[in-house]
Amino acid sequence: MELILKEDVIGLGFKNDIVNVKSGYGRNYLIPQGKAVIASPSAKKILAENLKQQAHKLAALKAAAEEKAAALNGVALTIAAKVSATGQLYGSVTNMTVAEELAKLGKEVDRKIIVLKDIKKVGDYVAVVRFHKEVSAEIPVKVVAEGAQLEAAPAAEAPVAEAEAPVAE
Repeated sequence: MELILKEDVIGLGFKNDIVNVKSGYGRNYLIPQGKAVIASPSAKKILAENLKQQAHKLAALKAAAEEKAAALNGVALTIAAKVSATGQLYGSVTNMTVAEELAKLGKEVDRKIIVLKDIKKVGDYVAVVRFHKEVSAEIPVKVVAEGAQLEAAPAAEAPVAEAEAPVAE
């Protein structure tokens, strides 16, 4: 079934895209929710005319998306998580976690536009933020063990404590 999307549908397409979906998905979800219309020849002509009239608005939206992507250029995240002895995370790092970390840096990003597979192990990953269908930003995400950061600090303090102990004797 060929449909014209009236709004962005995550995992399917963006507003004004013509997509092919299974008829049940289109008939039972997309059309009743007002997210799509059937792509008849007349609807396609109307869409082409609307796109021609809205070309400057779409260019402005793309420029705004490029500015947001440029603001995230050079941002790298390090996320500390609880980890088992084998390097397996307790839980996972998701797009919501990445959005929260970006918010801590002062970069407000909707979690729904962050594309990231659930991370279940320590390591380096890449999160993709899709601001526009043609504009996206890649953010390197490093997942480290929460205890590794804590162990490094006491290890530096431990020799100082040992140095004081022999002096007292």
